[in-house]
Amino acid sequence: MKPSASVDPGATRRLFSVLTAIWDTDRWRLELWDGSSAGESETPEFVLRFRSRRALDRLLGDLPDRGFGRAYVEGSLEVESLHAFLGRVNDLSMSRMARLLPRILTTALALGARPDPRRIRVEARLRGRLHSRARDSEAIRHHYDQPPEFYRLFLGRTLTYSCAYFETPDTDLDTAQEAKLELVCRKLRLRPGERFLDIGCGWGSLVFHAAQHWGVQALGITASPRQVEWAAEQVRTLGLEGKAEVRLADYRDGLDGEFDAVASVGMVEHVGRRAMAGYCDAVRGLLRPAGRALIHGITTRPGADGIGAFLNSFVFPDGELQEVGSMVTALQAAGLEVRDLENLREHYALTLRAWVERLEAGWDEAVALVGLQRARVWKLYMSGSRVGFEQGTVAVHQVLAVRQGGRGESGVPLIRADWYLAERRSPVGV
Repeated sequence: MKPSASVDPGATRRLFSVLTAIWDTDRWRLELWDGSSAGESETPEFVLRFRSRRALDRLLGDLPDRGFGRAYVEGSLEVESLHAFLGRVNDLSMSRMARLLPRILTTALALGARPDPRRIRVEARLRGRLHSRARDSEAIRHHYDQPPEFYRLFLGRTLTYSCAYFETPDTDLDTAQEAKLELVCRKLRLRPGERFLDIGCGWGSLVFHAAQHWGVQALGITASPRQVEWAAEQVRTLGLEGKAEVRLADYRDGLDGEFDAVASVGMVEHVGRRAMAGYCDAVRGLLRPAGRALIHGITTRPGADGIGAFLNSFVFPDGELQEVGSMVTALQAAGLEVRDLENLREHYALTLRAWVERLEAGWDEAVALVGLQRARVWKLYMSGSRVGFEQGTVAVHQVLAVRQGGRGESGVPLIRADWYLAERRSPVGV
């Protein structure tokens, strides 16, 4: 049937009715490809616009979030007020969904839908054993090997791809990202001349900050060749030769001895639950006695399963979130003593709000850099992630741990007041 062919108005109303039952609200509007519609017409919370029957084919073709993602990324499905829509569906009752599934199928088939499970161009296609070095490297490249100019559109001046640290909700993003880099350095209590390692360093913002403002010898490692190339140029631009380096390497590689401090910000999500013990062993092995480690990662509720089909297919292939208690247990089982735990959930919601606003403001340039489909992937994933942090279905924790010295010394002061000094503790002469 051609896209312009009319749809039975009764079928439109039935589709609206079954989706209303799933979302537990009728204050929204459904619009189909033939111009038919149902639902709130004056002030809808959101509008779901099926631009062709292909959107229904996609929704039937795979798991709900992956099918929805394919339809949205391809453009056969549009959502007006995306944040409100995702807020409504973020924490759906799976029992309600299962109960209403037969009605969904019957209604979609009546509208002519035929399941289409085929992958689209921007989905990941990984090979090899799960969390092998080669496959992990391929997964990292799928996500991060986009032009740095694309990321700079929404990440801001520092190119920091993790949550910022906001003094107030109105703090601007660049200031908040600088504050987060500073907080990590303070928690690690870096001192001039120490050796500092950043595992999964991205484009090197923490490496550069630590070298510039804290006088350490800073090494960052990443599995993304594009990040290494960009960071090497930044080292030269900032005059940090001999003080900072970003290297193409895996945390399981030999890395030239022990370090006084190790950070891993936004990396643990790529490690995998089964590999977490080996990762924590590696962190401990990289630390000298009384060395400090800060692990910063997105966490999930107890019993939650993975990161979702859409994120796994389009954004973070093979990514896995962990419950913070299991992360603490793994670190301590590896022989590290956990000294502090902080939840920055609200900070990530504010960060993602800023990222989405910046992406939308630079939309035409984003599309020119990475193509329309990939730009739509990033808009959907960051919008959905924002809702998750706002509603508490995911969080982000910083865990500070130490490798005790021979007599149990931790090297950590009795109180943490120095973390929150008003002025930066820049080393003299740096």
